[in-house]
Amino acid sequence: MAQGYSSPDQAQEESDRGLADAALRAADLLIQRGETLATAESCTGGWIAKLLTDIAGSSAWFEGGAVTYSNSLKQKLLGVESATLDRHGAVSRETAIEMVAGALNRFDTTIAVAVTGIAGPTGGTRDKPVGTVWIGWQRRGSDSVVEGFRFDGDREAVRRQAAAAALRGIVKILTR
Repeated sequence: MAQGYSSPDQAQEESDRGLADAALRAADLLIQRGETLATAESCTGGWIAKLLTDIAGSSAWFEGGAVTYSNSLKQKLLGVESATLDRHGAVSRETAIEMVAGALNRFDTTIAVAVTGIAGPTGGTRDKPVGTVWIGWQRRGSDSVVEGFRFDGDREAVRRQAAAAALRGIVKILTR
C-alpha cells in the first residue's frame, strides 16, 4: 500500500475511535457537572446509547434510552403528538422537539438528546432525501436546541454521522 493512504479498515477504525473519543468527552463533562443523560433514537437505532454504555461506569450519568423507530412508539414512549406526526412527519424539527422533551421528562434526567432521520437506502423523498436527520438536545429548565442535517453516504455512514453530531451537541450544551 502506498504511504499516506489508509485502507477502508483503517478509516473505519479511525472513525470508531473518533466516536469513542466524543462519547468520552461527553461522559467527562457529565461527570464533572453532575448531570445525567437520556437518549431517544430513531434512525441511529441505539447507536448513541451503545457508544455511551461502552464506557465503564456509565450508569453514574447515563439513565437510559429509547429506540423509538415506529411512530406508535414515538407517541407511546415519548409523548409525540399524532397531530405532529400527521402534519410534519416523523423526520422533522417538530418531531425532534417533542422526542427530546419526552425523553427529558420520562427519563427524569438533566439533559436529553433525540435523533430522527432517514438513513436509507430507501425512504427518502424530494423534500426529505436520504441523509436528512433532525437532532434535538435539551437541558432541564432550558428550551430545546434542534438542528437539521443532510448527511452523505450509505446507511451506516448516515447513522455514524448522526451519532457523532449528537455527541458533539451534548458537549456543546455542557460547555455553554
